[in-house]
Amino acid sequence: MTERTLDFPDPDAQGHWIRLVTLTRTRWLAIAGQLAAILVASGYLGLQIPLGTCLAVVGVSAISNILSWYLFARSKRLSEIEFLLTLVFDMVQLTLLLFLTGGLTNPFALLLLAPVTIAATALGLRSIVIVGIGALILVSLLAMNFVPLVMADGTTLMLPDLYRFGLWLAMVIGVMFIAAYSRSVAREKLGLAEALHATRLALAREQKLTDIGGVVAAAAHELGTPLATIKLVSSELLAQVEPGSEQAEDMALIRDQADRCREILHSMGNVGKDDKLVRSAPLRSVLDEAAAPHSQRGIIVSVDLRSTSRMPEFRRRPEVIHGLRNLIQNAVDFAQHEIWIEAEWTESTVTVRVVDDGPGFPPSLLARIGEPYLRDRTNSRPEYKGMGLGVFIAKTLLERTGATVRFANSVTTEPTPRRGARAEVTWDRKAIEGDTRGALGVNEGLAPS
Repeated sequence: MTERTLDFPDPDAQGHWIRLVTLTRTRWLAIAGQLAAILVASGYLGLQIPLGTCLAVVGVSAISNILSWYLFARSKRLSEIEFLLTLVFDMVQLTLLLFLTGGLTNPFALLLLAPVTIAATALGLRSIVIVGIGALILVSLLAMNFVPLVMADGTTLMLPDLYRFGLWLAMVIGVMFIAAYSRSVAREKLGLAEALHATRLALAREQKLTDIGGVVAAAAHELGTPLATIKLVSSELLAQVEPGSEQAEDMALIRDQADRCREILHSMGNVGKDDKLVRSAPLRSVLDEAAAPHSQRGIIVSVDLRSTSRMPEFRRRPEVIHGLRNLIQNAVDFAQHEIWIEAEWTESTVTVRVVDDGPGFPPSLLARIGEPYLRDRTNSRPEYKGMGLGVFIAKTLLERTGATVRFANSVTTEPTPRRGARAEVTWDRKAIEGDTRGALGVNEGLAPS
């Protein structure tokens, strides 16, 4: 069993998120390094290289940087294709320099791996393939065609063919390995960032709903007395006027509308969960609230309290409600007929289990349940594109409250057979239990008159 959720974020869909100024500054550093290497090789080491041509190649890169600086706003962000073309340009420019300075025998040939690494971490799969294939082609061309380095004494630096073949093979393997490794790390980081962002949004939404509920409850409480007074006065006036008169109709209308206002405020006040009167609630009430949105989906939701001592009073934190609700939703999604919400407690701990009668967690993913963006290729229910984001959000929110969350496949026979996925949440009782004695706040003394 896995959680149905949104598809994995596609890097290709990001678009326009890389700033042009970032690449421009990086290219200036590359230009400075290339100029320094050329001047040191020609002036200090005395290598006989086509200095003018090398400087011209570096100059082309500098001119492109200057044009980018003046033609585009500093806030411009590159699209996928624009970033791809920029990397291809940089690879071609570097390849020309290497061609003029010894090809793969030049130690700086290693820099051809940089565009591949950048593409693997910032671009989509199609662009990575283009950059990777381009790098392999350029490396192969440099292995066969280049201007040899000539030492200061006129000696031509030529490495043995076997060694040059080894350099070429190392570069090819390096391109493929670094591209694959960087891509996997980038996807892992992006997936976790997206999942954490979704968690923050879920918690913010739950907190906002809780805050709105508190305001509504306060309004219902404060307006109750004035509405009762309006109803009382209108009823007394109605008794004093002639029945059937226009004044009697007006008084009856005022009384009826006051009743209607009280009913509206009462129904709105039911969602006021952050009021001090209900800031703490019995564990059973918290479980019922978490399960309420899924109780009418055709799956039986049973709450089983397995302890007989005093029931814990939970602090009604949004993390607890939303986290348990996500676990219950996941169980309902994959249950066949029924899910069980089991709760038991001791003097030191409180444990809640959500068990369903579905197929259970896939054995291949059981050790990774709770991580975001899991894929189950053997899912027997293709209508659920299980990727684990909901379970990840639930686990993250519940752990924020001090809980320990575990996942397993349940095989029990007592008191009733229960086979399916099991999510178990355990709290330290002191960390989660609300202080019922202080639920209404601290008594304040009267100010001296």
